[in-house]
Amino acid sequence: MIGYPTAMNVTKFTDATGIARVAKVQDNQLAPLKLTTPFGSLAGLLAAENPIAAIDSLETDTPVPIDDSIRWLPPIDTQEVWAAGVTYKRSQTARMEESEAAASCYDQVYNADRPELFFKATPHRVSGHNQPLRIRADATWNVPEPEVTLVLSPAMKIVGLTVGNDMSSRDIEGENPLYLPQAKCYNQCAGLGPWITLFDTLPPSDQIGIDLKIDRSGEIVFDQQTSAGQMARTFDDLVQWLARDNTFPSGAFLMTGTGIVPTTEFTLLPGDIVNITIDGIGTLSNTIVQG
Repeated sequence: MIGYPTAMNVTKFTDATGIARVAKVQDNQLAPLKLTTPFGSLAGLLAAENPIAAIDSLETDTPVPIDDSIRWLPPIDTQEVWAAGVTYKRSQTARMEESEAAASCYDQVYNADRPELFFKATPHRVSGHNQPLRIRADATWNVPEPEVTLVLSPAMKIVGLTVGNDMSSRDIEGENPLYLPQAKCYNQCAGLGPWITLFDTLPPSDQIGIDLKIDRSGEIVFDQQTSAGQMARTFDDLVQWLARDNTFPSGAFLMTGTGIVPTTEFTLLPGDIVNITIDGIGTLSNTIVQG
């Protein structure tokens, strides 16, 4: 068992009255927080100098057992979601496989000082744990991309990590690199959750294992693992590039790229269940829909 630094999990869910609540995760229970000024929202807590201490300072309501009845929400308020591309060797290879036209530019990005950073989603396009993710009706080659996702305060400090799924329509992107926004940003295109893991100190990247399993009608049709230690760039490097000439008043989420890319013969189908597990954080599960 890997020993991780001091951590706390915080999430959002819909309670029995239909109200969205922020909760601390502890002992297989959700402890709904009684939010007060200046910590009146999840984003407000993440913006605190010490988010773990801020959460500990709040009173909680009666805990709710974590079971199949929990209606999870993505752990996001008004923050933007951004993503990095070609940060792993496997991602570089996969992008170059998409088309000959793209091969040269993606090869250059992998080796360049400046990373590929792109806007991924607004909050209404984000799905939480056990919520559906979508494949585009006008795409024929769709894959999940499991990614360690950085949770950033307005000061661009990494306050925690969450599990991210950067859904991608590879045939659209492969047709022309300029189609990347359409391949990446659409309704239900991004998964985040099941919670944010706040750290006093981030674990070393080589201790952050990433596992992708895809269930199709009860059968595992894809199963692969990697580690954030395989990244060609550091978390801090990606953040400092994102912060250049850019401000994020509510903070941001930054997906850090994928080292797991299914082969060219594989595409997601409606009904598939995508399970992404990241060591030290948890498992994000989403069922795929289309149209």
